Amino acid sequence: MISWHLKNRASLAALVVLVGMVVMVIFGPMISQWDHEIPDWDHYSIPPSLETDHWFGTDALGRDLYVRTMVGGRISLLVGLVATLVSLVIGVTYGAVAGYFGGRLDNLMMRAVDVIYALPFMFLVILLMVVFGRNIFLIFVAIGAINWLDMARIVRGQTMSLKNKEFMEAARACGATERQVIIRHVVPNLLGVVVVYVTLTIPQVILVESFLSFLGLGVQEPLTSWGALVNEGAQELETAPWSLLFPASFLAITLFAFNFLGDGLRDALDPKDR
Repeated sequence: MISWHLKNRASLAALVVLVGMVVMVIFGPMISQWDHEIPDWDHYSIPPSLETDHWFGTDALGRDLYVRTMVGGRISLLVGLVATLVSLVIGVTYGAVAGYFGGRLDNLMMRAVDVIYALPFMFLVILLMVVFGRNIFLIFVAIGAINWLDMARIVRGQTMSLKNKEFMEAARACGATERQVIIRHVVPNLLGVVVVYVTLTIPQVILVESFLSFLGLGVQEPLTSWGALVNEGAQELETAPWSLLFPASFLAITLFAFNFLGDGLRDALDPKDR
């Protein structure tokens, strides 16, 4: 897998970009003298400049856009990872149980998934945020708790194809319980598919958070995210286009990188394409 991944230049480049992006958003603000929420009273809506040390310029309130973009990247990447982890735990557990036991339990569980699928995704996220408040960690959990449906369906289908394999029959013949079979044999054999889907889920979750922030329902001040910065930049597009250009570029590059990485992992784990 590793050697094949190294041959896929687009995937390898995407991995390098993502590592660089993580390093930038974590350590980038440390090399600037500005804070993400304290304005520079002498410079409002100025373009990028090395003389003033505002490398990405400032927003309408005089806050340094470089530091805000880096801090916003922390939030966007964190929401992608945490919400994906939540959807991963729920989706894999739910799908593995439904696919392994089958029968009436499978029908009942998947009909519940169909019902949730029929409801507007964004409506459910907003409803959870209204009920539980706009705490940033609750936003992470709310998005992940709704985003597990696709994961559950994929895992269910893969589990149904695995449960009658010879090694599964051998495990049951050796006295393994149903729980042990699922944990020790089903889930490990799903890791390849799950890993690929995770790389595609993270950018999807980041987009959802960005959309919520664009609507003013996501991250609240003094925190920010790429979606919130894009919303602010769109309002200042005519007078300060740099306030939209930088956060939107970072968001787009990250989303493309995750998708290229997912394509590379899919090719590496699919023996038919080797």
